[in-house]
Amino acid sequence: MGFFISHKKCYGFYRFCQGGPLAHFLFLKVVVVRKASEKLYEVITPVVEALGYELVGIEYISQGKHSVLRLYVDSDKGIVVDDCAAVSHQVSGVLDVEDPIKGAYHLEVSSPGLDRPLFDEKHYERFTGHRAKIQLTAPLDGRRKFQGVLLGLKEGKVAISVEGDEYLLPFASIDKANLVPEF
Repeated sequence: MGFFISHKKCYGFYRFCQGGPLAHFLFLKVVVVRKASEKLYEVITPVVEALGYELVGIEYISQGKHSVLRLYVDSDKGIVVDDCAAVSHQVSGVLDVEDPIKGAYHLEVSSPGLDRPLFDEKHYERFTGHRAKIQLTAPLDGRRKFQGVLLGLKEGKVAISVEGDEYLLPFASIDKANLVPEF
């Protein structure tokens, strides 16, 4: 379960007219905020927890009037569509009152899925021994992407083993991280 949003910065479309197809391009600035503001967590977390779910994380993707606020929720029993609908209904009411985001946006509620996103330091501890893919905001040792086995936290940094080499990644430098499903 989950949602797919294209994060491309250029969207193209074609228009047919007298001389045949003409390519027109619309360039959009897309800003992806993987670590949402504390204000959003303060507003949303109590609502989700009151319903009996865990708020795994929040993503805010700013695209003008097509912005997306995505919540990942989980529970011990797993998540089904009705759970997402219940969270969406309650959270949207609170967001309408609190109004922490200026402008229009779409609210999406999803389970973390098999490729579970990792938002918090506790997630890296919880999933020690699992395979993960981590992308940094800036290169470390000449690379931004790391895929390997999580080793937990060491010296306040995320430890990951990639092909036998251990890397310590500063938590603040992590742009995106997900578990890699193993079948």
